[in-house]
Amino acid sequence: MEDPGWEPRRLTAVAPVLPDGVTPPGTRGRVLEAALGVFADIGFAAGSIRRIAAAAGINSATLYTHYPSKEHILAALVRIGHEETRARLAEALATARPTAAARLAALVRAHVLVHADHPLLAVVTNGELHCLSPELAAPALELRKDSRRMFLDVLEEGVTAGEFDLPDVLLAATAIGSMGLRVAHWFGPDQAFTREQVANSYAQYALRVVGVYR
Repeated sequence: MEDPGWEPRRLTAVAPVLPDGVTPPGTRGRVLEAALGVFADIGFAAGSIRRIAAAAGINSATLYTHYPSKEHILAALVRIGHEETRARLAEALATARPTAAARLAALVRAHVLVHADHPLLAVVTNGELHCLSPELAAPALELRKDSRRMFLDVLEEGVTAGEFDLPDVLLAATAIGSMGLRVAHWFGPDQAFTREQVANSYAQYALRVVGVYR
């Protein structure tokens, strides 16, 4: 097989854009998008308020009138990322055919697409969550639990119905979810595949994990 010659890319080669309809108006929205770019580029710990303010085109004092701390900015981004993921997974389940295999494939496609469409948000959401205090992380953790539960429920349905052959549902959910998470780290417009091709291929890989080969 010929090597496609992919090269590692900087995450910030992708514009720091939030999902449609979630960006607050005015300065608050500019701060979130600026922070998204900074955190994706150099991480939460290294991303200073001064740097975020400069990227948003304001001074630090103005930023503090909108967000009381850098941690609150991160908490807002992490919540948005988890809300978008849960919403897409729920929509995928609502429109999937009523077999466990079809429902799992729909979940995986939705999971991959949200990470391909918003790679910077996905990297910050998943990679910087640990920087939040338990109080500020709690809303996102509840959303994450809901998303994980969707995968677990479908896997358990498939095992019960005899569609899936799984030695361990929890490990299967972790493996399948991990595939989607990594998409944010490599997928971009410079790749040889479309987002749909990647999502459909990953859905097939997930089905093979659970013992479905058709």
